[in-house]
This record gives sequence, structure tokens and C-alpha cells, in this order.
Amino acid sequence: MSAKSIGDVVLSLSRGVVGLLFVCHGTSGLFGVPAGDPGMGGVSAFGSWPGWYAAVIQVVCGLLVTIGLATRPAAILCSGSMAFAYFVVHQSYGLLPIDNGGETAALYAWFFLLIAALGPGRYAVDTLLAKHRPHTGPRTSTLT
Repeated sequence: MSAKSIGDVVLSLSRGVVGLLFVCHGTSGLFGVPAGDPGMGGVSAFGSWPGWYAAVIQVVCGLLVTIGLATRPAAILCSGSMAFAYFVVHQSYGLLPIDNGGETAALYAWFFLLIAALGPGRYAVDTLLAKHRPHTGPRTSTLT
């Protein structure tokens, strides 16, 4: 197995695992399942800012990232929501993530940014759809 094919597998598996873990954060905030950390505040009230909206982003975009569909825009939204959580919620408790409890938010923000930059990998719905999309060739202008 070549280094490139191993990289393809690792990228796709990592994307799937991180996306699924992100979904678990969202379902915990929306439905209380899985129960999660009691210190996280429990279920967010419908429409409450920012908790309920963050949980919706976590579920919807986390699922998209998990299966590799609309991966780059979903990953950007995930990354941005975690950067928001870090700077708005955690930063007020201390400068460094180890001091303010923001390790998870920081890791998610950076990992989703990495996914957005690298793309979904070989084993993703986006990649499968791209293989079956007809190629029309380069666009040419009809204006002369």
C-alpha cells in the first residue's frame, strides 16, 4: 500500500470520526443524548442563542462532514462555529486553552479548517459524485 493510498484512508477515516464526534456534541445539546458532560449546560432551549444554533450546526454540518457531502462548506461552518465558541465563551476564562477549558473547541476549529483545506478525501460522497458528474470540458466564451 502506497503512502498516498494510506493518506487517503487516514484522511477519510479521520473526517468521518471527527464529524461523528461533532454530531454527538450536537445531539447532546439538542436532545440530551448522549448525556455528555453535566458541566456543559444540558439541552439548549429551542432557538436560544448561541447554544441551540451551535447544536444545529453541529448535527447538520457534522453529518455532512461525516459522509463527505458538501464537505468544504460544512467544514468551514463547523470550524467557524468552534472558533466563535472559543473566543466568545472560553477566552474570557483565560488566555490558553488549557486554562479556559477550550481545548475541544480549539481542536475542532483547527481540524475542520484542515478538512476544508484538504477536501473530503477519496472515500466521500463528494468524491463519488465528482466521478459521475459529466465533464463538459473547459468553458469557452461565445463572445468574440
